Amino acid sequence: MTILIKNALVYDGSGSPGFKADILIKDQRIAGVGNFSQRNADKIIDALGAAVTPGFIDINTDSDHYLGLFSDPYQHDFIKQGVTTILGGNCGSSLAPLITGSLNSIRKWADINQVNVDWQTIAEFLEVVGRQGLGVNFGTLVGHSTIRRGLVGESFRNLTSEEIIAFKKILETAFQEGAFGFSTGLGYAHSRFVPYNEIKSLVELTARHKRVYATHLRSESNGLLAALNETLSLAKDTGVKTQISHFRPLNGFKADYEKALVMIEENAATANINFDLYPFDTSVTPIYTLLPEWAQQGGLEVMADNITAPEVRERLIDELPNVKGEDLIIARTLPAYKFLIGKTLGEFAANHNLKNKEALLELMKLTDLRAVLFYKNINFESALKFLSVPRSFISSNGASLPDDHFKHERYYNTFPKFLQLIKEKELMSFELAISKITSAPARKYGIKDRGLIVEGYYADLTVIRDSIPIDVILNGAVVMENGKIEKNLNGQILRAG
Repeated sequence: MTILIKNALVYDGSGSPGFKADILIKDQRIAGVGNFSQRNADKIIDALGAAVTPGFIDINTDSDHYLGLFSDPYQHDFIKQGVTTILGGNCGSSLAPLITGSLNSIRKWADINQVNVDWQTIAEFLEVVGRQGLGVNFGTLVGHSTIRRGLVGESFRNLTSEEIIAFKKILETAFQEGAFGFSTGLGYAHSRFVPYNEIKSLVELTARHKRVYATHLRSESNGLLAALNETLSLAKDTGVKTQISHFRPLNGFKADYEKALVMIEENAATANINFDLYPFDTSVTPIYTLLPEWAQQGGLEVMADNITAPEVRERLIDELPNVKGEDLIIARTLPAYKFLIGKTLGEFAANHNLKNKEALLELMKLTDLRAVLFYKNINFESALKFLSVPRSFISSNGASLPDDHFKHERYYNTFPKFLQLIKEKELMSFELAISKITSAPARKYGIKDRGLIVEGYYADLTVIRDSIPIDVILNGAVVMENGKIEKNLNGQILRAG
């Protein structure tokens, strides 16, 4: 199969200005970039007046966490925004390796009974997903919480020396089987009190394998600067390639985030560190994370039992965050309460004749702390600055899900929105924006033969008009044409190494 893209303004992903050229594709790869006006092909795409870029790479996605890899294998929400490659396993939770076959580390996001687990190792998991087929290229990190909870269950304690040795063996095998890195979710209950030395010993192994360490910081609010210092120390002490996940400036902490940005730049010479964020003002938040830290002890079941105790009610209500009713929207909940999806906290409060904090606690109890909320808690003006700095990557931190799911815009429009903003706000040149979402993440994570438009690379390409992807080519196959998505499972399973 040959495809010829004619009359293109090519932005090759390198950060260089666009240039006029044709692109010839043969089978899965780019066969040439130049003048092919006399060349015939099985399919011709006229890109006159459009920009052609490498397919976008989203390094922080939740299609694994929400089990969207299985419920929506075509991953259309990514394709429609020009994304051809996604990475999972972020924030300390991955779908493998599984010591006991349990997916407990993702139950804050999904109903883990949706999937019959027939894998344990990274190799087995990737084989299962590859056999099913996906509509995008997919690779994964290894989640710290996934392995830790496989070793100690729901216990909140330090690992023994024998458990650390076992952990390292499991992590070593995962890297050998193609995991792109190691992630932690230090802001979540099971990992918040994990000691620095445990993380360091595992990050040292990550560095030896030249993989990425991605971290959800231990604190993103009052303890932000201390959490960043911890991550900077890990990066400098081990030399590991470091990625801070969803590093978005939260309302009420503007000064701390501005200082944090300066700290990252000041340590650039000794710490290989980047961060990612999305161009929106809304986070996706498991509801239990809104509890005060003292109430986030034990697993979800323990927490759910504890918050029903009458003697803690007044203290809980006093310490829950002050939020406007319209700033919290119920995005996911238990099946019995699906009728609540899309409602704001304010609407829920009014229906129950409660104040907002009382309503939030009632919602926690009603859903056994298993709800997921859209939380408008990001300082958007600061976020625009963060988007524009060289050390930031763009990520959706979202999932492709079936159309009957309630979705935030960032799940299907992150990358077009970013391209629109860089034009409207003059944040950077188009060519630098394209490198930020193509070759730069590919280089950071070691994703081979993708992220550039050069001969020999895989033909993952996006055709853009007015910041909107209209055609997408994935591994040499047209998967979206004139805005219409094809049902195509032409994605590849990616392995590091």
